[in-house]
Amino acid sequence: MRLLAALLILLLCAQAQAQEALRVLNWKNYIDPQVLADFAQQTGIRVDYQTFTAAEELDAALASATPYDVIVPSHFQLGRLIRSGQLRPLEMARLPNRQNIAPGLLAMLAGVESADRYALPYLWGVVGLAIDPQRAEASYGGPLPNSWSLLFSERQASRLRGCGLSMLDAPEETASLWFNYRGRNLPQYGPRQIERSLQPLLKIGPQLDALDNESYIKALGERRLCVAMAWAGHALTAAQRNPQLRFQVPEEGAVAFIDSLAIPANATNPDLAYRFMDYLLQPEQAIRNARVTYFYSPLKPELQVHQDLATERPMQVLGTDERRRVYMLENLSAQQKEALDHFWGDLKKTIPCCASDR
Repeated sequence: MRLLAALLILLLCAQAQAQEALRVLNWKNYIDPQVLADFAQQTGIRVDYQTFTAAEELDAALASATPYDVIVPSHFQLGRLIRSGQLRPLEMARLPNRQNIAPGLLAMLAGVESADRYALPYLWGVVGLAIDPQRAEASYGGPLPNSWSLLFSERQASRLRGCGLSMLDAPEETASLWFNYRGRNLPQYGPRQIERSLQPLLKIGPQLDALDNESYIKALGERRLCVAMAWAGHALTAAQRNPQLRFQVPEEGAVAFIDSLAIPANATNPDLAYRFMDYLLQPEQAIRNARVTYFYSPLKPELQVHQDLATERPMQVLGTDERRRVYMLENLSAQQKEALDHFWGDLKKTIPCCASDR
């Protein structure tokens, strides 16, 4: 009897361990909950799904003693994670649904220290212009140029001031777009040059109605802003309340980010990690996650589910010409970042609203 009881206990422990096999760490509100439920039902695998809200939280989690099997770092984290040996090189043969990913996204990752060998795109997005055409053109006095000059030119911004202007409280993205707008590359400049080159923005600050990353979404939806620097997913969210809203990739370009699936080097269950990652890269699941989060799917444009999404939600799928104008957000050194943050504090002092939600 004791032997039978012992065997039963061992069996129950083994089953419990199997059920606890997969531990995932992802951004908050960044998956369709039903996708998780369907994966568990179809595979019998219970997913211990945890979330974070900032890149620093992911760094802290990886530095802890807790092992994770699948994580979702942003592209600007990948180089450091690869150099420190924190990511496991992927066995692509175990990820057949990799073939569904747009080659352009893989090429972008390849440009980050060959990160395409360690991670695969999950969702992505860009920072562009959200525009309420009717209100903006009435204030501007005619058709609008598809240009960052609407926010970055003091003269043009002044023509739009009455209908509401907003920029993101995102120093790296904004500085990158500013330098790119002027035909320059932010990382090539030293700290002092960065602060000096950004000085014209101090004249734009007084014309802004908002500098934030959250409340501007509601303001766009309520038509209290007519031109705003915006993350594409936020613009699409606001468009649910304001159907006239449009999201544009300016002629000078838009900065992109890619959040990717990766397996930490200390993952305890890499076999199940591969199963989960490949499941998420199935076209049906990738589109479900894009629909719920409002961010871009990583799929090839020619796939039918992607074309269906483009028909239903035109703002959530970039056209071919728009994709050509998108570039990856660059990495900055600690000294460059410090200089940028110092300037950003000065910029906030010039903005009447001055209340940041970041």
